Amino acid sequence: MRKKKKLGNMDYGIFYCVLILLAIGIVMVYSASSYFAMFKYKDSTFFLKKQIIFGVLGIIALFFTANIDYHRLKKITVPLMVITVPLLLLVYAFKPTNGAYRWIDLGFTSFQPSELAKYVVVLFLAMSLSVKGDGVRKFWTGIVPYIGVGGFYAGLVLAQKNLSIAALIMIVTFIILFTAGGDLKHLFLYVAPTLIAAAFAFALIPDYRRRRMLNFINPWEDAAGDGYQLIQSFYALGAGGITGLGLGQSRQKTLYMPEPHNDFIFSIIGEELGLIGCIVIILLFVFLIWRGVKVAMEARDTYGTLLATGITSVIAVQAIINIAVVTGSMPVTGVPLPFISYGGTSLAITMAAMGILLNISRQANAQK
Repeated sequence: MRKKKKLGNMDYGIFYCVLILLAIGIVMVYSASSYFAMFKYKDSTFFLKKQIIFGVLGIIALFFTANIDYHRLKKITVPLMVITVPLLLLVYAFKPTNGAYRWIDLGFTSFQPSELAKYVVVLFLAMSLSVKGDGVRKFWTGIVPYIGVGGFYAGLVLAQKNLSIAALIMIVTFIILFTAGGDLKHLFLYVAPTLIAAAFAFALIPDYRRRRMLNFINPWEDAAGDGYQLIQSFYALGAGGITGLGLGQSRQKTLYMPEPHNDFIFSIIGEELGLIGCIVIILLFVFLIWRGVKVAMEARDTYGTLLATGITSVIAVQAIINIAVVTGSMPVTGVPLPFISYGGTSLAITMAAMGILLNISRQANAQK
């Protein structure tokens, strides 16, 4: 009979930080969405109820993955990679939302395959690179194949007009390859063609799309069109000042900000809770990222290190992109703020990923 592997205490810093962010998210989703939900669905708690349901499912998923040996994920990584491809293609069978094909309509809710894709890439890279060893230092056999896999899934996501998640996948791929010991010269050889390809693609896109991407530089140039959402974000952040207008007192959520409970929820946080509230959110993410890096450094094996690095990188890059977009520091793209933005698929899958991170910490603590 196989002996059960002993587990230590999980990293409670990560655990409580995730729960705090989740609680803040649920409160802010209700605050940001109540007016819009009442106007559209005649129920101010429409989005709140869904977010609570997926929050509970997420907590269940977190405890489930936190109590399963993360090494078992190796057995399901390839099947997940295979399943994810048709799911990414299945979105085209449904009506687009705001011109983008990103969701599979399940009737009672919707599923966003790109949220699964970003973690599938992390699982594959961690599994394969953990046995690659020093082979990762070779360009053609150690770097190119992994860039190809990451690029394949990023390309499928990009075809859905989801630039942010596609960029996220490639950035996280770079981070994991660097952590695995990839040669910096080779990694920069990967970055250069990527930037050149991006510049070439940017030059070929229609003028209206190019203007839409660059509107963040001067959104007032088309204040009633492409720059509208970003300008409303500026108004919200500016109105909040240092201490904010007070919870539930946002003016921009009253049909000025389009769907304020989604990607631009950080703007509503700034308006209602002010600079202080924004700093608290940022510090919580900084703490979470620090603890995730600590777990990666103390993991009991290379696989755990790379897996923890990938999961932590997804959260870090996603939070940075979201806050950068809301503050007008980069083009407006659709990426949710982890744990806080409304979205069942993102929340449930991210919570499951946090459970994996906690399991890595438990095994590391047991080893001590």
